[in-house]
Amino acid sequence: MTINVIIPAYNEENCISHTLQSLVEQTQLPKNIIVVNDGSTDNTQKIINDFSQKHGFVKSVTIPSKTKHEPGSKVVRAFYKGFETLDENFDLICKFDADLIFPKNYLEKISELFQKDSRIGIAGGFCTIKHNEGWEVESLTNKDHVRGALKAYRKACFEAIGGLKKSIGWDTVDELLAKYHGWKVVTDQTLHVKHLKPTGATYTKAAKYKQGEAFYKMRYGWALTQIAALKLATKKKSPMFYYHCMQGFLKAKRKNTPFLVTEEEGKFIRQLRWKNIRKKVF
Repeated sequence: MTINVIIPAYNEENCISHTLQSLVEQTQLPKNIIVVNDGSTDNTQKIINDFSQKHGFVKSVTIPSKTKHEPGSKVVRAFYKGFETLDENFDLICKFDADLIFPKNYLEKISELFQKDSRIGIAGGFCTIKHNEGWEVESLTNKDHVRGALKAYRKACFEAIGGLKKSIGWDTVDELLAKYHGWKVVTDQTLHVKHLKPTGATYTKAAKYKQGEAFYKMRYGWALTQIAALKLATKKKSPMFYYHCMQGFLKAKRKNTPFLVTEEEGKFIRQLRWKNIRKKVF
């Protein structure tokens, strides 16, 4: 299968060389690796250039960055700057973070997953973080969820869901919409990717309100948002995270913030969420 990889990057001089080195050493090489330098002020661009000179399929897109870090929207906008440079001849499109180290067979294994089942629309492995002398799986999400850091999409699924939403929550709503359109979301628990920076390390207090806003925009409703916020707060071991989520939801509601999904899609999402909750409870 033909694979394109897009990597948004902002001030990643300490990590991106590890990410690119792990990708140029893959047993199945991608057609393109597009690194989108989103206004970096460090040596990120120099590192990208060094790889581009050695590997013709590593390419760079540079855009000026005049906005502060904002979970979701900023990274998706950068992703699309890279996507615009690609032609239509590919089977899989991957959105990867710039602080990951992939096992050498990662793309080969992901490709095999898609080849074995034509209904798989989204797939990925698992992020691991350094703990003591080893690496352990980040436990922020369910085992059936592909983290936004290492998403791989079948082209037809990517098109069916309308691509990525320029909002926090994009890496949840994409999977919900994929299921709405009849696609499968699959994870491979044998594929462990080293995550060099902790998730959310750059998030500000203001950004935490965005999670509640995302739940509102996905039409979760009040009850589901409470459950989701409580679950995340527990995993993050942060009671204040729950408070910030609920405040974000209420702020979005007061402002009549536009939804990310239609009423019909929202109904499907709520039904799916409640179904999954009942499975765990009973």
